[in-house]
Amino acid sequence: MREEYTKRSRGNAASDGFSLTELIVVLAIILLLAALAIPNFTNIAANIRLKSAATNVSGLMQRARILAAKNNATYGIAYATMNGAGVACIDLNLSNTCTAGEPLIAFKSSVTPASGAPTGGGGQPSAYVLVGDTGSTNYDNTTRLAYSARGLPCAYVSSTCSTPAAGYFVYYFTDARPNGSTGWAAVVVTRTGRSKVLTWNGASWN
Repeated sequence: MREEYTKRSRGNAASDGFSLTELIVVLAIILLLAALAIPNFTNIAANIRLKSAATNVSGLMQRARILAAKNNATYGIAYATMNGAGVACIDLNLSNTCTAGEPLIAFKSSVTPASGAPTGGGGQPSAYVLVGDTGSTNYDNTTRLAYSARGLPCAYVSSTCSTPAAGYFVYYFTDARPNGSTGWAAVVVTRTGRSKVLTWNGASWN
């Protein structure tokens, strides 16, 4: 009697394991969840990369501002390509390109400066402006940003750097995504020289 009970218990224990069908179903669910999660993780990583690039440019602008005031000179911000990578630099000689010895930062391959207001990006960001400031398409990536000896941002044209009485500069950056979409970020520079990084979430700049 006891021996028969023991054999029956062992048989029940063996039948309590996962069948091949159950394992296949569980594996299919895991693969489905992974397929749904990967695009989200990809976009999160891309957003971090894009905001990091814009933040680095903002820091470079502030460094140019400090150097210009310190050295009583006018320094610009320029963009170029070096060794196949996009870069931004403090244009010490105002040549509108980046040369050896100038402080610079490099972009990831998918991040590029964008000229003009972004298509599908909600137009110019209106956040972080001073009272009296007005947005202007004259002060976007088509304008050479420089800093005067007073540390104020100015539009550099033909050896002249005009500081706007009102208005602010907006410099856009895009990031191409594997799914075909495009991320947008912007560096807003007020007429006093302060800057802030904004990103487009599909509905607004924040």
